[in-house]
Amino acid sequence: MPIEQVHELAYSLELSGLDFIWVLRKPKGVDGPDLLPPNLEVCVFGKGVVRLVWAPQMEILTHPSIGGCLFHSGWGSVIKSLGMGHLLILMPMVADQGLCAKLLVEKEVGYEVPRNEDGSFTRDMVTESVKLVMESQAIRDKASQMSSVFCDQNLQENYISSFISYLQRFKRST
Repeated sequence: MPIEQVHELAYSLELSGLDFIWVLRKPKGVDGPDLLPPNLEVCVFGKGVVRLVWAPQMEILTHPSIGGCLFHSGWGSVIKSLGMGHLLILMPMVADQGLCAKLLVEKEVGYEVPRNEDGSFTRDMVTESVKLVMESQAIRDKASQMSSVFCDQNLQENYISSFISYLQRFKRST
C-alpha cells in the first residue's frame, strides 16, 4: 500500500472516533516518522494502538471489546473474524482477497470499502464504511448468525464427514 494510502487510512481511523488496534505492515522503503501522518491526534489521545510488528491475532479477536474488523479480506482472517461474530469492513489488496470480499458482500456478511477507478481510497470512503457497518443492525445480526455456523464444531465435523463420504463414493465409481 503506498504511503499516501497508509496516511488516508490513518486519518480515517481518527475520523471514525472509534477505539482501534491497527497492525500495520510497513511499506518498503518507509521508516519511522514518515510512516504515520504528522499530528495524528488519535494516537496522542489514546483512541488507538498502532503496532508495526506482529500481534497476537486470536488474542485480539477474542477480546470482548472488539466489535469489527477492517482488514484485507484474506480467507484465514475471514474465518477467524466470523467465528468471533465480528463485523467485517473489507479492503481487499491482492490475490484471492477480492473474490473473498465479493462473496462476503453478496452474502451480506461484510461491506467493502468503495475505491476510485485506480484502486485508491479516501479517508471519507473508509470512515463512512466503518460507520455504516458499525451502526448496521442487519450486518450485526448476520455476523452473529455466521458466528454460530463457524463456531459449531459438530456442524463442521459433519461437513467434513459428508465431504469424505462423497469422495469415497466418487472414487469407487471411477
